[in-house]
Amino acid sequence: MKKILLTTTSYQDTPGEHHDLLESQGFEIVRERGPLDEERMLELAGDFDAFLCGDDAITARVIEKSLPRLQLISKYGIGLDKVDVEFATAKGIPVTFCPGVNHTTVAEHTFALLLAHCRNLCEEVNHTRKGEWTRLTGNEIMGKTLSIIGFGRIGKEVAVRAKAFGMEVKAYDPYWDEAFAESLGVSRANSLDDALGDAEVLSLHLNLSESTRNLINGESLKRVKDGAILLNCARGELVDTQAMVEALASGKLKGYGSDVLDQEPPPPDHPLLSAPGALITPHIGSRTYESVVRQATMATRNLINVLNGEPALAQANELPGE
Repeated sequence: MKKILLTTTSYQDTPGEHHDLLESQGFEIVRERGPLDEERMLELAGDFDAFLCGDDAITARVIEKSLPRLQLISKYGIGLDKVDVEFATAKGIPVTFCPGVNHTTVAEHTFALLLAHCRNLCEEVNHTRKGEWTRLTGNEIMGKTLSIIGFGRIGKEVAVRAKAFGMEVKAYDPYWDEAFAESLGVSRANSLDDALGDAEVLSLHLNLSESTRNLINGESLKRVKDGAILLNCARGELVDTQAMVEALASGKLKGYGSDVLDQEPPPPDHPLLSAPGALITPHIGSRTYESVVRQATMATRNLINVLNGEPALAQANELPGE
């Protein structure tokens, strides 16, 4: 009997067909509440044929300790920055993932954060709950310029919604889909500086890598318009936390709407939790009943296919001999 470590909480907490699909295979399922840090993963490693994981620390040490039994790392979701894909590849371990399943949901959450900022929604709700009829003046987003940094599936969905709101849209990405951009009327930023300098609203939709870590920092923020809003539904580590705190405190940025942090879950004293103008949600951008079922079903099918010697629906690494 194959033994599977299941750590993603949204998979476990959300009803749907993925549960029946997983149970139908006769696997032994061990459930943990992730994301798990390296220390906890090392405690568990070595006893499983596969990981069905979220944002757990699947480091080289974890993979090494998991051998020779480990046959597969099935990522629930898209981002692979917590998985040492290079080391897994060297050890012959396939890493599967789930592209194309959560772009609608994350794009919608991006706009939820933007509208909450522009219309002071959280602050207003808190006033009325206390019996206070405090009427703050907000801003429209129609006619404002949005710069999307990272123009992949999610970035494109954000552009579609921005255009529907009457926004001017600019995007920056080395891999440019000219046909899509032209059909929607999205202009191309020639550089990151170009994208940063023109916008009243900036939205990050990049993968985390060594080249993008702390992309938004003290220096890059100097090139952003005063009073801009920054949105981050990608990875917390794209932003230098201290630089963001300082930009909000000084008024350089009007707001930071983020679904992600550099520490998840964060300590109670994480500086962005109390920073003025920061709206932080607990990494729920892809957590809808619709999206969870899509992601979980794809991650489960990847798991079943690979363990049965069949091709995954989507595999992130190419192994020798494939």
